[in-house]
Amino acid sequence: MPVKRVDKTPMPERDAVLRSHDFKEVNEGYGIAHAKFEAERCLRCQDPVCIDGCPVRVPIPDFVHKIASGDMRGAADVLRSSNPLPAVCGRVCPQEVQCEEQCSVGIRFKPVAIGYLERFVADWEMQQPPTEINVKLDRAEKVAIIGSGPAGLVCAGELAQLGYPVTIFEALHAPGGVLRYGIPEFRLPKDVLDWEIEQLKKLGVEIRCNVIIGKTIAMDELMGEMGFSAVFIGTGAGLPSFMGIPGENLNGVYSANEFLTRVNLMHANDFPNADTPVMVGKRVAVIGAGNTAMDTVRTALRVGAEKGLIVYRRSDNEMTARVEEHQHAIEEGVEFHWLTNPIEVLGDEDGWVTGLKCVRMQLGEPDASGRARPIPIEGSEFVMPVDNVVLSIGNKPNPLLLQTTKGLESNKWGCLVVRDESSETSRDHVFAGGDAVTGAATVILAAGAGKDAAKEIHADLSG
Repeated sequence: MPVKRVDKTPMPERDAVLRSHDFKEVNEGYGIAHAKFEAERCLRCQDPVCIDGCPVRVPIPDFVHKIASGDMRGAADVLRSSNPLPAVCGRVCPQEVQCEEQCSVGIRFKPVAIGYLERFVADWEMQQPPTEINVKLDRAEKVAIIGSGPAGLVCAGELAQLGYPVTIFEALHAPGGVLRYGIPEFRLPKDVLDWEIEQLKKLGVEIRCNVIIGKTIAMDELMGEMGFSAVFIGTGAGLPSFMGIPGENLNGVYSANEFLTRVNLMHANDFPNADTPVMVGKRVAVIGAGNTAMDTVRTALRVGAEKGLIVYRRSDNEMTARVEEHQHAIEEGVEFHWLTNPIEVLGDEDGWVTGLKCVRMQLGEPDASGRARPIPIEGSEFVMPVDNVVLSIGNKPNPLLLQTTKGLESNKWGCLVVRDESSETSRDHVFAGGDAVTGAATVILAAGAGKDAAKEIHADLSG
């Protein structure tokens, strides 16, 4: 059936039954016909408000118009001039609540599929012969980046293009931060991430892995004998939160952070060929309903679980996961238990999980988050038989850097405090951005923070 001009051009997807048992990418990407058809839906607005919805302010109409005219190289150049990670952002960013939400076409019809088009252009660029990137690192001042997640990578790329020698220090054994350890292969293939990182290396960015700032090297060493003039902290929010309910210490209970890291970074799905296993039984319950929860429950199915369950104390109207990720989970057979709040993890005499005790909830008036407050229904307790419980209820910044560095201020949530309308911390020439400042948020917001910080570092070092 032909696509109506009022609708988005659909994204081709792999069959749900087949894909739920492997880690190959779910979305297959536009072909050139899809892309040109969709690009023609753009109204070429005189006031392109879609740009206002983009944290890195990609000149969206410019690259979309080049797709429509068949100038793919021009589209790629426009994209990469404003966003060093287009292949990543085209896959994982919530465009539907950012640039696409602002799209003028969306006033009457479905907005232009800006995210799908971004991915198409980036994928086209990856398929072209390698090109040399001529960048002259002619600034005398060196900049250190702590963390190689989206904020750190974007900040490094922007600074390198301004001529600064940049070194990224990454605690793990491979760069990418949450892009590598937190997002599954079926949403963001690692070869795509590796390609994007390679483009930054071509700009002259140095990446040093297995270095923990605050333990391997002190902050004072960076800005002292190592000679860095400025530092950007993009360490993210990798410390998982727990509910504090009985039974969380039982065998078979994971944080989503640990579960995904074991699979995404440590290749647990390839055990025993890899050294770090992840033990799943027949029924895996994931607590939470954000994007990480969807990633976790869909990963559980791929590593051997027969049933993946989402347990969430509110309804699907209050979930924070992307609509697309929710739909993909439904198609793959995930069970959703809405208005259900865990109150205890149950186990056997050997200390292994056997069930999840829950209470039914009803929704009351909105709370501080603006969402309806969940209220327990008296006498509604029940037990859900499960073999594993994974908590996906948020993350906080790791406190190590704060504990080992003088002069850095944090708020009550453990996030770094920056000066008003700035990325600079309470310590001169030390900047921060992304989840380390805001708490857990989105990839593109972190990328935007890295881009903003690069501008401020440049201004700071330029006097």
